[in-house]
Amino acid sequence: MNNALTNKSAITNDCLIELGTEELPPKNLKSLSEDFAKLVSQALNDVGLPAASIEVYATPRRLGILMRNMQTQQADQVVEKRGPALQAAFDKEGNPSKAAQGFARGCGVEVTDLQQRETDKGAWLYFEKTEIGSSLAQILPEVVATAIHKLPIAKKMRWGDQAFEFVRPVKWLVMMIGSSVVEGEVLGVRSGNQSQGHRFHAPGPMTFSNASDYVACLANEGKVVASFDERKRSIREQIEQSAANLGGVAHIEEALLNEVTGLVEFPVAVCGTFDAEFLSIPVEALVMTMQDNQKYFALFDQQGALLPNFITISNIDSKQPEMVAKGNERVIRPRFADARFFFEQDQKQPLSQRSELLDKVVFQNKLGSVGDKSRRIAKLAVSIAKQMGADEVQVERAAQLCKCDLMTEMVGEFPKLQGLMGRYYAEFDHEPKAVSDAVEQHYWPKFSGDQLPSNDVAQCVALADRLDSLVGIFGIGQKPSGVKDPFALRRAALSVVRILIEKDLPLNLMPLINKAFEALSDKFEAGSVADDVSDYIFDRLRAYYQEQGIGFDIVDAVISTKPEILNDCDQRVQAVNQFQKNDAALALAAANKRIANILKKQGVDKGLTKSSVTINERLFEATAEKQLFQQLVGLQGKVDSLFVEGEYLQGLNELASLRPVVDQFFDEVMVMVEDPAVKANRLALLSRLLSCFRQVADFSKIQS
Repeated sequence: MNNALTNKSAITNDCLIELGTEELPPKNLKSLSEDFAKLVSQALNDVGLPAASIEVYATPRRLGILMRNMQTQQADQVVEKRGPALQAAFDKEGNPSKAAQGFARGCGVEVTDLQQRETDKGAWLYFEKTEIGSSLAQILPEVVATAIHKLPIAKKMRWGDQAFEFVRPVKWLVMMIGSSVVEGEVLGVRSGNQSQGHRFHAPGPMTFSNASDYVACLANEGKVVASFDERKRSIREQIEQSAANLGGVAHIEEALLNEVTGLVEFPVAVCGTFDAEFLSIPVEALVMTMQDNQKYFALFDQQGALLPNFITISNIDSKQPEMVAKGNERVIRPRFADARFFFEQDQKQPLSQRSELLDKVVFQNKLGSVGDKSRRIAKLAVSIAKQMGADEVQVERAAQLCKCDLMTEMVGEFPKLQGLMGRYYAEFDHEPKAVSDAVEQHYWPKFSGDQLPSNDVAQCVALADRLDSLVGIFGIGQKPSGVKDPFALRRAALSVVRILIEKDLPLNLMPLINKAFEALSDKFEAGSVADDVSDYIFDRLRAYYQEQGIGFDIVDAVISTKPEILNDCDQRVQAVNQFQKNDAALALAAANKRIANILKKQGVDKGLTKSSVTINERLFEATAEKQLFQQLVGLQGKVDSLFVEGEYLQGLNELASLRPVVDQFFDEVMVMVEDPAVKANRLALLSRLLSCFRQVADFSKIQS
């Protein structure tokens, strides 16, 4: 069947869709609106109704899409169906056969209505008809309904006695093409041309006379800034200007800015103050209270000290902004007072005395309490300290204290401050600086790209904490699967990778994993736990290097040689990646692949080392194999020394000089000859060559 579009002069117009709702989740508002627009536009493109441009709008009470110069009518389609060949369609008397009659019946016509055509493959019966294209108005309601159904919403809700589901109850629906309303119903709401303005400044219905008037009408009549990006830009500018007026600099986190943008339809910055006496509380607790609880923006002076001021974004343009400010000041004061009380109460008891309370907090049912975990961390951290040459006494002390702040009032109220409050309390207790820093920094990195523990004491505790979790959770059979990772083991493994590599720690990973298992040996059988954890950590390297633009093939080539130390593994990966710029790299990778395939077929690729192969020079027959052997022997001592010293790139560049003789060998030498001694000798030569490269990586895995 062939479909051909007929030529028609396309009529275009602006098309508006607005879904009005109760207040939408502010953190997901932007992504929700973008997903909605993407699904609608893609569906319309698929049916031949593209838009010249698409504008996406989102406020707390609406998702809007304005498609400019939209095609309003599908092109007509000429539908062709080929039936049976003529010789099978009619008998000798010209009467239609059953095949012809069945084809005509399937097309809904008589046999006499069918066409006969000659083609390069013979003569056939054909049916042809023109299908009139549907209008945008006919298609749009179903497209909108389908797009809403496909939106990736984690939790949907119902309202009233309706069976419909959406992230929030739907209140109104606008669907317009130009000045015309598109009739339809979505989520139980009939479409129209009426929307709602600002909940306080312009309550009640407002009517759009044309789709193209959408933004201007909302702004002028509705007191609504429809564009998410425009509101965000306005909020940032207002905050920065207000901060400058107060002689400070605003702390603007992108996540908070996006959330506040999703909370207001007409943003107005309002400045407030709080009592300077609260500045005795840790700055982080004050900022977190302002940001997380109140959605305020904190201010700092030019030296980085917190100012007793804040900026909030109001959703109304009040005639008495000072009253709005006072209202917010009244709200923040008791929160700060609570934080001060918690902080002062916590300091009445040394941090170390809270360690016994950790035994009452379950880490994991099968792995014991947080107290049990702390004791395991201390043993493992001290073991790591011995290898690193770190202060074992300080490492053990830091490990004993690292989870104690979980039992403080401040962390109970502000869980995100774990570690940080531990550092404050450790400093108050006059613990050594390295210890107090480690109490905070053993949680680092907390997220991708976050800073790493700065001193060796913190690094020991951080590694011990992650390895204990990895081995323990793997041991009880709850390793991550798919998107489920309740114990954040992916992040833990990547943290181990980053600390070992970026802090250049020459630690052998497997003994550390085995040491972690020793402390957990009474919880589960060993099995393959250690190997599984090691493999899992090495697997994280792919993601780690992907962020650096290094391909999976290079990482796999290095990992396949089973490096034991991650910072050494990193040196190899960086060297191989750099070596790829050498003109000889691709040719040598191809040669490695060819050699590996030959050896694999002959069963001599297992356990390959330089010492495992013996070469008899007297069996050489061709000049090319003699030259390859001589140059390889001449380079091998120098290359081996470079690899031992970790000068992998320099060593690979030395091996690159073999390219001409390797090419010549494969051009002139037949490896698989009948003489078994000669064949074995040539396989040994190739084995020796391959083993030289595999001191760094398995180059046969690198894609050409």
